[in-house]
Amino acid sequence: MQVIPVLIEKEIEFNDDLSELIVELVELCDDDILVIAQKIISKQEGQIVDLSTVKPSLLAQGISSEYKKNPCIVELILAESKKIVRMEKGIIIVETKNGFICANAGIDESNVKNGFATLLPRNSDYSAEIICKQIQKMCGKKIAVIIADTFGRPFRVGQTNIAIGVYGLNPLLDYSGTFDTFGKILRVTEIAIADEISGAAELVMKKTSNCPVVVIRDYKFKKEISSFKRLIRAENDDLFR
Repeated sequence: MQVIPVLIEKEIEFNDDLSELIVELVELCDDDILVIAQKIISKQEGQIVDLSTVKPSLLAQGISSEYKKNPCIVELILAESKKIVRMEKGIIIVETKNGFICANAGIDESNVKNGFATLLPRNSDYSAEIICKQIQKMCGKKIAVIIADTFGRPFRVGQTNIAIGVYGLNPLLDYSGTFDTFGKILRVTEIAIADEISGAAELVMKKTSNCPVVVIRDYKFKKEISSFKRLIRAENDDLFR
């Protein structure tokens, strides 16, 4: 398997043609998987907020005082969230309107101008679909697209890239019904390959290397119209909520 970085020196702006930019920078092959950093998707879609335009509510002001956070950021977290899962030790874990369980609703002030913050894409699966179809039309190659972002994990220190949008591949590899090396039937084993591919991409993306796009080549995957939602554990089955 190859992990190929695609360096983009240009600062991505609202309505930039990401598909055209990617096709100009890398020669794609059939069955390539493009992993694209959430940050440039958010920038291209205009999901950037000038914090000076945000008016914190009384609730946001109270939480910001308690948790020593910018009240404007807290207001955005509340606006982007379906519910607060937990607030403790200065950390706000929420369920976003898209269904992600993450810190600060995925709102981030890194890699944008001072005084601004990025929100997650409104519909990451749709964003992945649009880019995939545009690139396939431009270069005639059958590819898949993953949009990835960096999340923390229960019981583990550090963050890792995970898939927050997919198109063209099944994000899970289900071993249920197959046999292990001792002939025993596997019953519940599912590998989150979209997350693992995202993690592999992060090894060359890093955070400061102008590499927001990675090509994964020579990895066999099941082609399928799917959704990141297959990776979200149902609340009734989630021991951490």
